[in-house]
Amino acid sequence: MITKFIENYAKLIVGVPEDVTVTKELIDDNFAEITISVNSVDIGKLIGKNGNMINALKTMANGCKAKDGVSYKIQVVVK
Repeated sequence: MITKFIENYAKLIVGVPEDVTVTKELIDDNFAEITISVNSVDIGKLIGKNGNMINALKTMANGCKAKDGVSYKIQVVVK
């Protein structure tokens, strides 16, 4: 659920939405890492000024913690 939301949200922000991929890796029962891969020209758009865009995604992920009990770490990497 959270990975699909983040993927759709990221595709709306970036200039090259075809290059956006989102993966989720479960570290243990209570922790998961979400990796967003984007084109190098879009990394700044996804992070946003003063980190506002990526912080919005992190806030959304923290909201999902209340539902499923899993903490999420979000990383943005260049494809």
